[in-house]
Formats: sequence, C-alpha cells, structure tokens
Amino acid sequence: MKITEVSGKCGRSIDTIRYYEKSGVCPPIARAPDGQRRFTPENLDWFVLLASLRNTGKPTARMKAFANLYRHGDATIADRKEMLEAHGAHLDQQQQHLDQCRALLGRKIERYEQIMEAWHEDSYRWRLW
Repeated sequence: MKITEVSGKCGRSIDTIRYYEKSGVCPPIARAPDGQRRFTPENLDWFVLLASLRNTGKPTARMKAFANLYRHGDATIADRKEMLEAHGAHLDQQQQHLDQCRALLGRKIERYEQIMEAWHEDSYRWRLW
C-alpha cells in the first residue's frame, strides 16, 4: 500500500504518518527499491490504532511509550494491555462528563423551546383581539 492509501484509510495526513514514522510512534515501514514506503496491512492497523488513540486525547508521548513496549515483544503484552485499559478508563470518565453536559444542554434547549412557545401563544392571542 502507498502512503496516500494509508492516509485515506486511517484519517491521518501524509505529514502525520511521516512524523509518526520518524518519531518512533509506529514500527518501521518497509521501503521499495525506489525508496517509497510500502505499507502492510499490519502497518495500516497501527495507524488506525494511533488515529483512534489520538482522536481520544492520548498524548503522542504515551503513544511512543506504547510503541516502545511493542518493539520489546510479547514480554510487554501485559504492560500494553494495562496502558490500553487505563486509556479506556479515562474515556469512560470523559464519556460520563460528556453525558452530563449533553443532559444539561438538553434541559436548556427544552426550556428555550418552552419560552419560545409561550411567546408564540401570546403573539397569537394578541392577533385575535
């Protein structure tokens, strides 16, 4: 796969993909004889994971730490799992906060609809006179 395909499939810019590669946030990418990157399905999986982590607020430094653990092989699976579980717990907290905000907005919108409806009814009554 070429970098443009990976970019389209993972939702990250070509520059971001290059940055992730240079900074060690992903495993090394193979190169063709012409020097162009050749991405495997496993590489794409990495970039999809990285995009998901980044979209949910995971700092690049923590993504680098995860990638570093990955490079050390299966002996780090428990540590990687723990990192993902911690991030999942963080997302749960964020979701609770977002749910509270959504409920507050819903109540406020409902109140404004009530006010607007009352204005409309008052306006209609005055037209009948």
